[in-house]
Amino acid sequence: MNTEDNLEKYADPAGYDERYGRYTADVELILESLSAGPATVIDLACGTGRASLPLARAGHDVIGVDLHEGMLGLAREKAAAEGLDILFARQDCRFLDLPAAAPLIVMTGNSFQHFLTNEDQDRLLESVRRHLSSGGRFIFDTRNPVARELAGIDRYEEEHRADGRTVRELHVETYEPAGQILRCETEILEDDASRHDAISLRYTYPLELERLLRQHGFMLEHRFGDWRRGRFDGESPQMVCICRMDS
Repeated sequence: MNTEDNLEKYADPAGYDERYGRYTADVELILESLSAGPATVIDLACGTGRASLPLARAGHDVIGVDLHEGMLGLAREKAAAEGLDILFARQDCRFLDLPAAAPLIVMTGNSFQHFLTNEDQDRLLESVRRHLSSGGRFIFDTRNPVARELAGIDRYEEEHRADGRTVRELHVETYEPAGQILRCETEILEDDASRHDAISLRYTYPLELERLLRQHGFMLEHRFGDWRRGRFDGESPQMVCICRMDS
């Protein structure tokens, strides 16, 4: 599967933004990692600008990158409404060609899991390295592969409100150990209509990730179990990684 073929989950940018746009813990950690003065920040897989906008509000020069034009379109609208000068670029994060290098590159929302093959992960990190200033940092997150959560087929239901309507979601998640891929399929029931979407997500194991980062010239300064700097262990929901490029 190509990265371009794994975007069904983002077919409704406004709905996605309404559901996930209020999360701020990652932005808080990122802002704490920046120096007092303005800096250039590249926000990879920026989506609807959930992280890009508050970084720009704080006075930083932000470049947001995403592959999905619909998500970028909404991000541009939101930035324009606030008078924020953010460059939003439609590019593949594996092959970045941006007009600036930055002391900080970030990737939130577990977007690292969209890079499904070893080659994809290699290209992403090579691309990040090319666009970091000397000694710059790359901050990103990825879900921790907790064995009990990936064993067997997981079926569950969720319900939430969207534009005053109740939306019911039926999820089926199947993990393929050989490729370390979780296949997530969702049936979305709303009023008398239904639709289906799916996404594939790559899981990377902690020692595997350490070796991958070293291979590409990154030193893992910190690894937290969540964006609130929780201690990382085998049951942590995430690996939040703060990496510095070796000079």
